[in-house]
Amino acid sequence: MDNILLSATLAFLITFFAIPVIIQVAKDKKLFDEPDERKVHKNVIPTLGGLGIFAGFIIATLMGVPSGITSELQYFAAAATVIFFLGIKDDILILSASKKFIGQLIAAGIIIKFGGVQISNMHGFLGINEIPHIASIVISIFTIIVITNSFNLIDGVDGLAGSLGLLTTLVFGVYFFYAGQLTYAVMALALSGSIIGFLIYNFSPAKIFMGDTGSLLIGLINSILVIKFINVAGNPASNFPIEAAPAIGFSILMIPLFDTLRVFGLRILDRRSPFSPDRNHVHHFLLDLGLSHRMVTLTCVSVNILFICLAFFLRHLGTTTVIGILLCSAFVFIGAIYYNRPKNRNVANMKVENAEIIKTHKLLKLAGEPVEAE
Repeated sequence: MDNILLSATLAFLITFFAIPVIIQVAKDKKLFDEPDERKVHKNVIPTLGGLGIFAGFIIATLMGVPSGITSELQYFAAAATVIFFLGIKDDILILSASKKFIGQLIAAGIIIKFGGVQISNMHGFLGINEIPHIASIVISIFTIIVITNSFNLIDGVDGLAGSLGLLTTLVFGVYFFYAGQLTYAVMALALSGSIIGFLIYNFSPAKIFMGDTGSLLIGLINSILVIKFINVAGNPASNFPIEAAPAIGFSILMIPLFDTLRVFGLRILDRRSPFSPDRNHVHHFLLDLGLSHRMVTLTCVSVNILFICLAFFLRHLGTTTVIGILLCSAFVFIGAIYYNRPKNRNVANMKVENAEIIKTHKLLKLAGEPVEAE
C-alpha cells in the first residue's frame, strides 16, 4: 500500500510542478496550437502536456515498484518510451500516420513478446475459450493498437481524454491492489496521479493540451492494464476472480473504445482511411447539442461509469450476453444524441473541438515560422 501511495503522490507532484514550466517553455519556443475558424479556443495553447504526464508516470512507476518483484516492468517502460518519442515528434514536427502505426506496432511487439501480456483466452466470448498462439498474437496486437489510438481520437474536448483516463486507471488500480498485483496497481495509480496533476491545467478553459504524447501514453498503459485484467480476473484461481472478465474490461474502456471502433467502421465503410478526420465522434454530437466542455466531459465520464456498473451487475449472464447488452446500450446512447442534434446547422461555421482536427490540422510555429500539418 505504501508503494502505491508513494507512486501516486510522486506522479502527481512531478506532473503538477512540471506543467507550468512546460507551458512557459512552449510559449517561449512558440510550440503551440494556433486558433483558427474551425477551433473553439481563441488563444494559442501549448500541446506538450504529455511531457509532464510521461515524466510523472515513468519516474513514479520505477520508484514505486520494488526491485526484483517483476521482470516485465522494464519492457513496459521501453514500450512507453517508444510511444513517448512518437508522440513528442508528432506534437512538434508532425508524423505521418504510417510511421505512427509502425511505432505502435513496435511498442505492441515489446509488450507481447517480452512483457508477456497477451490475450490467450476469450473466457467464453462467442463460445470461445483457449485460442491458438498466432490468433492470440494478432488479437493482442489489434487490441493494443485500437486502445492506444482510442484515447488519442477522443481527445477533442478540454479534460475529456484525461478524465476518462483517470476513471479507467483508478478502476484498474483498485482492482489490481485487491488482486495482489502490485506492479500493475502501481502503474495504474501512478498514471492516475499524473493525470490529476495534468487535469488541473486542462479543464476548460484549458491552459495546455496533452497532445499525442499524453493521449497515446494513456492509451498504451490502458491496453496493458485491460489485457492483464482479463487474464487475472478471468482466472478462477486468482485472488479476485470476476465472471465475464472480458465484458467488464470492455465496459471500463467503453466510451473511448466503442467510439473509436464505431468511427473506424464508418470510415472504412465510406472507403476512407480509419485515421481521416471527421465530426462523427460522440463529443462532436454532444457539442452540437450545445453542451459546454465541462458538460461533455462529465456526461461521457458519467455514462462510462453507468456502463461499468451495468456490466458488473449483469456479469452472471456470461461474457457474450453482457457484451451484447453493452453494445446495444451504446448504440442507443449514440443514436439518441445523434437524432436529437439540431438538423439545420452549417458545420463550417460551428464551433469545433475536434481532437483529430487539433492533431491533423494544427498550425505549429517553430522558430517563428508557421507550419501547417496535413
